[in-house]
Amino acid sequence: MIHLKLLASALAGTVVYVAVSIFAGQNGINSYKNLENQKREISKQASDIQKINDELILEKNALSNDRDVIAAYARKLEYVKEGETLVKITGLKPFEHTLYDTGTVLKRSEITYIPDDVCKILGVVFFFMTLLLFLFIDLSNGKNPFVRKRKINVITGIPVYGGKQI
Repeated sequence: MIHLKLLASALAGTVVYVAVSIFAGQNGINSYKNLENQKREISKQASDIQKINDELILEKNALSNDRDVIAAYARKLEYVKEGETLVKITGLKPFEHTLYDTGTVLKRSEITYIPDDVCKILGVVFFFMTLLLFLFIDLSNGKNPFVRKRKINVITGIPVYGGKQI
């Protein structure tokens, strides 16, 4: 009977170790969700930077190829061609240079998890706790789990010489 209790306690300890490892361990569900959140944030930041890059490429191409765009930028910077007159109107806002937001720096946040050694210790502690619980239950019922009752094989039916008869 003690073997059955040992096996049941070992099973309980193993189940606790596996459950803690799956839910809160280094490769567990909690760590996976944290990594997924970080991946989502990095993807969003990368797409924002890509959008800014696309806008800058369009602006570069327009400035290098389109004469009208170059002329418009020159007028904003108060340059004029020969024969043109520049009229300044007071009360209007001056030209503001466009600043591109390149995003914020993302630092990898530390993933919190329960180390594997702690998971194993929890499993072993649970093993001993359930084993002690089984032993205390046996002792409270008046049984001594360490003493084995000797079984006497009794043969019934046809009398056989050399064996115990009933």
